[in-house]
Parts: sequence; structure tokens; C-alpha cells
Amino acid sequence: MVSNQDSNYRLSYSPHVHKGEKTSEVMRGVALALLPAVAAGIYYFRLDAVYLLLTTVLASLLSEALMQKVLGREVDLSDNSALVTGLLVGLILPPEIPLYAAGLGSVFAIVIGKQLFGGLGKNIFNPALIGRAFLVAAYPVFMTTWTKPAGYDAVTSATPLAAARFDNVMTPLSRLFLGNISGSLGETSALALLVGGLYLLAKGYMDWRIPCAAFASLLGLSALLWGIDPSAYSPPLFHLLAGGFMIGAIYMTTDPTTSPVTKSGRWIFGAGVGIITVVIRVWGGNPEGVMYSILLMNAFRPLIDRFTTPAPFGGGRG
Repeated sequence: MVSNQDSNYRLSYSPHVHKGEKTSEVMRGVALALLPAVAAGIYYFRLDAVYLLLTTVLASLLSEALMQKVLGREVDLSDNSALVTGLLVGLILPPEIPLYAAGLGSVFAIVIGKQLFGGLGKNIFNPALIGRAFLVAAYPVFMTTWTKPAGYDAVTSATPLAAARFDNVMTPLSRLFLGNISGSLGETSALALLVGGLYLLAKGYMDWRIPCAAFASLLGLSALLWGIDPSAYSPPLFHLLAGGFMIGAIYMTTDPTTSPVTKSGRWIFGAGVGIITVVIRVWGGNPEGVMYSILLMNAFRPLIDRFTTPAPFGGGRG
């Protein structure tokens, strides 16, 4: 259970609030940081991207307002958190997923992943990933049906991770970097995601420790495996650029509500995400593992906080 005191401490610990920024301004900044990924998604997937993002954002905003009213809270969307959740849900879905399914994912993200925990600052798991996990369970075919970017000669309609895992086809790193590949709407262009991430760093809206730890652990473990047998394992840069790792490491692991409050805890948290991602990709039945790695580390976050928060002088951790 997350107490009010814990959630308030968590929000006040984040670097952006420490600088005097309001939560609404921070969320607006995250939304702005996502615009390059949104633009890349629209560039490669055209109207499918527009309809998908409109659906997930509107469903998130309406769900937020309705749940606030049902739970007897003031209806207030000014903190922009529902907007960010809607954008993230849309960006981590296949571009041609039926719009009713995409809308349900946003509803689930807001209702189950956020509001039932008490609202902003009290949720344990990243709401957008909760919405995606629901869709993976409810509509597995929709969530594994991929299309080529409109008007471009993509390597295959499968995602790069699936093509490498099941067909031994390695997508060129240049395509992964620019986004001319099949995949979820916002995970295809690593360049667009990095541009947004640099904006978050420049504005102080993101703690660099978590993504750096995630990048380092993923690159380190994948490099070790690749060094042992290059014919059996994908190279480290492929793991970094392919799939949802970039969007997950930059925009979801850094959520101050669902990540550790201590500096050492954030290193552990990020490292866990990178290692679990590689383990699932290499030895699991699913070619992608980012969603599960982040949700697992979200679950361990209270334990990480407990053992990395300094005990008061003369006392114990309790």
C-alpha cells in the first residue's frame, strides 16, 4: 500500500518538482518530449497513427474525468497526466490495432492502473504499461499483427526482434535508428525518442541515472552473450535500438511515481530493467521483454526503497 505521505515524498523528490516546477508543467514537458516520436509515427504510418493517437488520448481524458466524478473527486484534467498516459498508450501499440481495442487499453490504464490506486502519485505500476498488458492478454492477435510503414520498403512486416528471433533476419541498424521498420507506433524511431529524451534532460524533468543504468546493463549483458557466440545472439546495439526498449527506458522507467526515490535505488532499478529485458528476449518465449521488465521492477520498487533509504540516526528501517 502506498501512503499519502509516501506519494508526497516521491513527488517532491523528483528533480523537476524540486526546481519549483508544477506537476502540470512537468507533464506538459513530457508531452512535448514525445512529439518527435508522434511526428515520426505519423510520418511512417500516416492516418493510422493520427486515428490511433486521437483515440487513446480522448479515451484517457474521458476516463480520467469520469473516474474522478465517480470517486467523488474534483474533475480536474489540468495536471496533463491523462494526456501523457494517452500518448504513451498510443505510442506502444501496433499502428493498425482496431480503435475500440486501443480505446479500451487507455480506459484500463486510467481506471485500473491509476485511479483505483488513488490517482496521480499513488499508482504502483506505470499506467500505460498496465493498459498494454491488458491488451496483450485480451487481444493477443491484434497485439502481434504488424504492418510495414506506408510508402516505404521495410525489411519485413514482422518486428525486427521477431525477425531476428524466429527468421534469423537482422534489420540494419540505420533503419532501426531512423524508424523505417515495423513495430509499435512510437518505438520505431530511436532518433525521435533520443531527441525527446535530451529535451527531458535539458529541462531537468528526468533523472539520468535510471536510463543510463538500463542502457549499460542491457548493452553489457547482450555484449557478453554476443561475444560468446555471435551466431546465436544479436549484437548489443541491435538490442538497444530494436523494440520498445528506448521508449521504455527513457519515458516509463523515469516516472517518479513508480521508480525508487534514492539515487542508489534508481541505479538498481534501471539495471534490473536492462537485465530482465535481455533475459526475456534471449531465453523467453516472447521476442520482446521491455513491458514485463519495467512492471516487474515497479513491483520491486518498494523493496528497493526500503533497503536503499538511509535509516534515521539511531534507528532502523522499520
